[in-house]
Amino acid sequence: NCVQLMAIAEHAHYGCFGYHVTSFFAPASRQGTPEELKLMVDTAHGLGIIVLMDLVHAHASSNSMDGIAQMDGTDHCYTHGGPKGHHSEWDSKIFHYTKYEVLRFLLSNVKWWLEEYKFDGFRFDGITSMLYHSHGIGKGYTGGYHEYFGPDADIESHIYLMLANDLIHSLCPSAVTVGEDVSGMPTLCRPVEDGGFGFDYRLAMAIPDMFIKLLKEGTDDSWDMGHITHTLTNRRWKEGVVAYAESHDQA
Repeated sequence: NCVQLMAIAEHAHYGCFGYHVTSFFAPASRQGTPEELKLMVDTAHGLGIIVLMDLVHAHASSNSMDGIAQMDGTDHCYTHGGPKGHHSEWDSKIFHYTKYEVLRFLLSNVKWWLEEYKFDGFRFDGITSMLYHSHGIGKGYTGGYHEYFGPDADIESHIYLMLANDLIHSLCPSAVTVGEDVSGMPTLCRPVEDGGFGFDYRLAMAIPDMFIKLLKEGTDDSWDMGHITHTLTNRRWKEGVVAYAESHDQA
């Protein structure tokens, strides 16, 4: 009863899966016109299907010719300047979430897709990268609170995600938000008024990784049912999760 659409916003090239966004308010021209996108969403609604958009606010394309990077000639217009503004794994630019202009830009973008194209909510991409100054690179998370709330916590990004979820649920109380976090950040799916991030669900990313490993590396009679059960049920108390078998990451 729900679909998630990837690569909606205009992006740099096919190989980035739609994650190097260049024009945040423009539907990707490769797939058709804005009117055709609206028609598709309306058609899905007519069939009783909820439509979520894969929203990329964790970073932006580093392209300066067709994107917002270096729009004013500097390296810190919408993003951090210097090394802090560059994501080494993705070769993209990192937003400066405390600038009022950046908040206006991103929060207006959220409202735009909800009101203009009638999306029912969002899957926030790559938020593990937002939650930590290290972007989670080279780190393994075991669930201990010291791993989440120490000096690596990027409080600026935390506050932006809280603002975004508060705005979404204020504009559209029925909206659904899903956070793509591989680290298991506590309070991700707790309400903002309780001090949480305000997401409705966390994407259970360990599940498809488990299944692809079972299929590629093990035999059918070697499946560890205890491990499978643990992975399928591994979540924080009262945390809503979206379980799935495969995505573009595995395919």
